[in-house]
Amino acid sequence: MEVVTGAMGSLLPKLGQLLMDEYNLHKRVKKDVRFLSMELESMHAALIKVGAVPRDQLDTQVKLWADEVRELSYNMEDVVDKSLVRAEGIQQPHDNTGRFKELKNKMVSLFKKGKNHHRIADAVKEIKEQLQEVAARRGRNKLDGIAFNPIEAIAIDPRLRALYTEATELVGIYGKRDEDLLSLLSIEGDDASNKKLKKISIVGLGGLGKTTLARAVYEKIKGDFDCRAFVPVGQNPDVRKVFRDILIDLGKSHSDVVMLDERQLINNLHEFLENKRYLVIIDDIWDETLWEGINLAFSKKNNQGSRLITTTRIFSVSNSCCSSADDSIYQMKPLSTDDSRRLFHKRIFPDNSGCPNEFEQVSNDILKKCGGLPLAIITIASALAGGQKVKPKHQWHILLQSLGSGLTEDNSLEEMRRILSFSYYDLPPYLRTCLLYLCIYPEDSQIDRDRLIWKWVAEGFVHNGNQGTSLFLLGLNYFNQLINRSMIQPIYDPIGQVSTCRVHDMVLDLICKLSHEAKFVNLSDGIRNNTSSNSNVRRLSLQNKNEDHKAKPLTNIMSMSRVRSIIIFPPAASIMPALSMFEVLRVLDLSDCNMGEGSSLQLHLKDVGHLIHLRYLGLAGTEISELPAEIGNLQFLEVLDLGNNDELDELPSTVCNLRRLIYLNACLCEVVSAGVLQNLTSIEVLRVVLASLAIFAQELGNLARLRELEIQFKDGSLDLYEGFVKSLCGLHHIQSLRIECKSRETSFELMDLLGERWVPPVHLREFVSRMPIKLSALQGWIRRDTSHLSDLSVLFLTSVKEVQQEDMETIGGLLALRSLWINSTHQTQRLLVIRADGFRCMVDFGLACGSAAQIVFEQGALPRAEQVRFSLGVRVAKEDGNSGFDLGLQGNLLSLRRRVRVLLYCGGARVGDAKEAAAAVFHRDADIQIYSSVRISGDAHDDDFCEDKMNVNVFFCVEEN
Repeated sequence: MEVVTGAMGSLLPKLGQLLMDEYNLHKRVKKDVRFLSMELESMHAALIKVGAVPRDQLDTQVKLWADEVRELSYNMEDVVDKSLVRAEGIQQPHDNTGRFKELKNKMVSLFKKGKNHHRIADAVKEIKEQLQEVAARRGRNKLDGIAFNPIEAIAIDPRLRALYTEATELVGIYGKRDEDLLSLLSIEGDDASNKKLKKISIVGLGGLGKTTLARAVYEKIKGDFDCRAFVPVGQNPDVRKVFRDILIDLGKSHSDVVMLDERQLINNLHEFLENKRYLVIIDDIWDETLWEGINLAFSKKNNQGSRLITTTRIFSVSNSCCSSADDSIYQMKPLSTDDSRRLFHKRIFPDNSGCPNEFEQVSNDILKKCGGLPLAIITIASALAGGQKVKPKHQWHILLQSLGSGLTEDNSLEEMRRILSFSYYDLPPYLRTCLLYLCIYPEDSQIDRDRLIWKWVAEGFVHNGNQGTSLFLLGLNYFNQLINRSMIQPIYDPIGQVSTCRVHDMVLDLICKLSHEAKFVNLSDGIRNNTSSNSNVRRLSLQNKNEDHKAKPLTNIMSMSRVRSIIIFPPAASIMPALSMFEVLRVLDLSDCNMGEGSSLQLHLKDVGHLIHLRYLGLAGTEISELPAEIGNLQFLEVLDLGNNDELDELPSTVCNLRRLIYLNACLCEVVSAGVLQNLTSIEVLRVVLASLAIFAQELGNLARLRELEIQFKDGSLDLYEGFVKSLCGLHHIQSLRIECKSRETSFELMDLLGERWVPPVHLREFVSRMPIKLSALQGWIRRDTSHLSDLSVLFLTSVKEVQQEDMETIGGLLALRSLWINSTHQTQRLLVIRADGFRCMVDFGLACGSAAQIVFEQGALPRAEQVRFSLGVRVAKEDGNSGFDLGLQGNLLSLRRRVRVLLYCGGARVGDAKEAAAAVFHRDADIQIYSSVRISGDAHDDDFCEDKMNVNVFFCVEEN
C-alpha cells in the first residue's frame, strides 16, 4: 500500500477473492467485480505515477482527483472487508449442547449466507456507481493529458550500512570536540574557576550535528563526574517530564518521582545534586521560558566542578542559557569543504577509491547546496549510493537542479526540507509509506524495531509476492533499506545489532508535514488536535506530551467509525474514545497505558472482542490481570503483544480461535487448557509462554512456521521434556530458541535429550539456556559440526556444569558468534586459554568459572571484542605458578570500547595474593567493588586467608584508539 494510492494495493486482491467459487456470487455480480478490478488497476497505475511527483509540483486538479480516489479506495475496502467477514461467518461463542440448538444454528447460518450474498451484491453495485462517478469527473476535467516525470527508482543496497553507528566517525568531530568544546568546559585542574558550575550552550542550525557533538562529549567526560544525565527536550515538552527524566538518568527510580509536582521535583534535584559533581546535558531546547523553569533546579551554588550543557537552534535561547560570566556559548560551524567532501565520498564510494573525475564538478556543486550540514550530506549521499554501483551522472544533475538555492541561515528549514524531500521521493513507494508511518511516534522516541514492523504488516504496507515468505522478514528488509537510505537512525545494542531506531527531528518535521497533506495520520498531542480537520480519519495517534495540561477532547466523533489504527501513548490515555465507535479498526496499540484495577481504560478491554477486523493488539505493560474470553472473536488478529504484565497469569482457552495469529508474546502466561496451540498454525514468534502440560509441549509441533520460541517450564517431568524435544525436532525454521525452567531438579534431563535427539537448523542464530547444562550433552551439534551452525551469533548458557579447553576451542570456531556468556561454578578445567585463532567475530565475551579456574588470553585474542567479562580464581592461579597474574590483558584486546569486568574469586587465597591479583588487573580508570566482610584494603595481614565468600569486582575501560 502506497500513501497516494490509499488502500488500492490491498483492495485489488480482495476483489479477486470475491470472485472465488466458494462465494457463489451471481453472474451479474461477478461481472461487476471484474469491471471494478480492471478499472481500479488502471487507476492504481495512474496513482503510482502521481505519487512519484512531489505534491507541490502537481496540478491542483490532479491532487484533487488523487485524494478522491484514495478516499474511495479506503471506503471500498471497508465495504469489502465487512462483506467478507459476513460471508465467512465470524463465529460467536454459543452453547452447542442439545440437538435442537445445533439444528437451529445451522438454519440461521444458511439464512445468513443468503442475506450476505445480497449484501455483497448491493455493496458492489454501490462501489461501481461511485467509481463511475469519479471516472466521469476525471474525463470531464481532462486530466489524462497531464505529464508526470517520475525519478527512476534506484537499486536497493542489501547491505546494512549505517553511518550513525558511532558519533565519533563523523568527519570533523574530533576537532570540534577536543579542541573547542572541551577547552570551554575546563574539566581538569584545581583552579577555583574550574570548581564553579559552568554552563555551555551549543547553538546552530538544525542538521549541523549539535546532538551528535553533545553526545560525543558526554561519552568522553562522563567518567569524571559523580552522576550524569542526558535528556532530550524538543518542541512543546512537559517540564515535569523533563525534571523526572533528569532525576531518573541521575539514578532515581521512576516510582520515586512519578507522582511529584514541579516544585517537589526541583527540590528533589537540589537535594540530590548537593555536594555532587554532576554532568547534565539538556538537548534541543526551543523556548526561553522553558529554560527559565529548568534553570531553577540548577540555580544553587555548586563548587564541585559541575557542568550543564544545553543545545538549541535558537540564538536567543542560547543567550538565555548562558547569562552569567562563567558561562559560554559554543556556536556550531558547518563542516569545512574538505570534511564535507570526505563525508560525502565515504558514503557513496565505500571502497575508498575516491571520487571519479566525471563526478568531481557535480559533486562539488551538490556540496555547496548542502552548506556543510552533515544531515543534508548524508541523506543526499545515501540517495546517490545506488547499491552495488553509483547512480549515473545524469541523475546527479537531476538532484542538483531540485535542491534550490542552497542552505543559509534565513532559509535553512525550507531548504533542508527540500533536500530531505528529494531523498523521500527517491524511495520506492512502499518505503515512503513505511517512513511516513513513523510520524505516529512523538519526537525523540526510541522506536522498537519489531513492534514497528508488525504494525506495518497489520496495516498492509508489506506486500508478499511470494506466499511462502514471512511478512515480518520482508518488513525487516524494508526497515534495513530505510537505514541504508539514512532516513532513520539505528540504535545499536551491545553486540552491534539494531533493535530500536530514532527519527531525526528534521526528518520527523518533513514526514509530519507530508502526512498532514496526504491525510495519512491525524495527530493529537494535547496542544494540536487536527482530528476535526478531516471527516475521514484513518489513522490516529494520541500523544498529549504535556501532562500538566488536560488534553483537548477529540471532536467530530462520527469520523471515528472509519479509523483503521489508533496508537495511544500513556499521557493521552484519558482521551481515548470508546472502542464501540471503531467499526473497521485494524491496529490498536495501548502499550504502557495503565489498564489495571480502577483504571478507566479497564472498561475498554471488555469491548475489544467486537473489533472483528483487528490485526494488531498491543497490550504490553498495561498492568492487566485478565484477558477477556471475547479475545477469541478476533479471527483476523495477527499480533497479540501481552509483554510486561506481571499480574496476567493465564491465557483464556478461546485463544485457540485466533487461526491467523503470527506473533504472540504471552508474558509468562500459563496455558492451562489442551488444544490451545492446535489451530495456531500461522504462528512465527511465540515468546515467554509458561508450559506445564505435556500435551501443550506436543502441540508445539503443529507450529511449522515458528521462527522464535521463548519458553519457560513450570516444573520438570520426563513426559513434558520428551514432548517438547519431539516437537522441536519438527520445527525446521527456528532461528531463536530461549528455554528456562522454574524447577532445577530434573532440568538436566531436557538438555540431555536436546543433545541426543535435536539437530539445530542451519539458520539458528540465537540459543539461550537458563537451565543447568553439560556442554558434553550438546556435543552432537556444538562440538562435531560447527560449520552447521554458521549463523549462530548469540550463545547464552547461565548454568554450565563443566567447561574444558576443548569446549572453548570448539565454540571459538563458530564463525558468526558475536555474543557469548557461559557461567560455570564447578568441575571446570583449571586453566582455560582463549586462543588467538578463535572467536574472530566476538563483540561481547563473557566467561565466568568461579574459583575453580584461571582464564588467560593469548596475544591477538578477541580482535573485535568491545566488552569482556571473565573470572579469576586467585588461589588456583597462584598454585599453578601464575604468580604475576599475567592474564594477557596488557597490549591486548585492542578493540575494546566499553569496560572490562574481572571477578576475582579470593576464597582460600592469602590476602597478599588477592591484593597482588587486583593490582595486576588494575587500571588507572578502574572502579573496584569488594564483596566481603574483610576488605583487601583494610587492616588484614597479607598472610591471613580470605574468607570463602570474598569476591572482588574490578571494572576498567581501555582508552580510545
